[in-house]
Amino acid sequence: MSSELTKRVAVGVIGAPIAIAILLYGGWPLAGLLAIASALGAWELFRIARASGLTPLDDVGVVIAGLIPLFVKVIKPDAAVGATSLIAVVLLALLALSIWMRGVDGKPLSAVAVTAFGAAYTGGMLSFGYAIRYHEYAFAPAALTLGGRAYSVSSGGLLLLLPVLLTWASDIGAYAVGRTMGRHKLIPSVSPGKTIEGSVGGLLASMLVAWAYTHFVLHPASNLDFRWPPMGVLGFGALVSVAAQVGDLAESLLKREAGVKDSSHIIPGHGGILDRFDSLLFVLPVAYVVLGPMLTWAPT
Repeated sequence: MSSELTKRVAVGVIGAPIAIAILLYGGWPLAGLLAIASALGAWELFRIARASGLTPLDDVGVVIAGLIPLFVKVIKPDAAVGATSLIAVVLLALLALSIWMRGVDGKPLSAVAVTAFGAAYTGGMLSFGYAIRYHEYAFAPAALTLGGRAYSVSSGGLLLLLPVLLTWASDIGAYAVGRTMGRHKLIPSVSPGKTIEGSVGGLLASMLVAWAYTHFVLHPASNLDFRWPPMGVLGFGALVSVAAQVGDLAESLLKREAGVKDSSHIIPGHGGILDRFDSLLFVLPVAYVVLGPMLTWAPT
């Protein structure tokens, strides 16, 4: 086993259980994890932007990205009016700062646009994870049975695990099928390694895991289910896989424009935060929107 693969496996073995525990626990630990990931992701995105010739307000953007999940923790996740007002104030503040920090020769329009996009793309999108964790239907404790023993966990935590697990399933399914049966390139100009067969494999894997997790874990433990069974949950799995694959391609597009291979080397064996969270940046907001009309309280 190569040293790089060893690092990759070690980080996964150690990091995955810690991340799952934080997702289940929620509260400030979850908000803190999202804030750290958002700030680091924004730093990487601004790094990519600079390699493309743009000049974002790096420090300001990183701070804003990190504060967004904490702001969502303090207010109700669905407080749309307050959030919209804050966005307006932040945009005006960025434009005002550019007067002193960039001036006429510092390309203030592109600086403000990239900074605002970077903060919203990382902090804004990851904050949907907190909103899913505290979904209005996930209000009762869940009784999870493992090895014959019953454990009390948060139903919101189990719900948040669903899109996360589906993202992992989509990535693994696409990789496994693509490596073994991939013949036809998906979008070679953006990501030469991805194939149509791999994309279909990721889609099917996500749909299968969505049905299995909902049927064996989410429904019996949390009394939560999807409307129009089984098509509802299968459709949700398919949408998550599509969002995950588009998110992966979007980051590949940005890196290809900038001429960089990895967003950074923060995570040993895995590259950067964006390299690991690119799919979730698309998955979490899509999942939150779809869960609105699709999720239902379903007592067993």
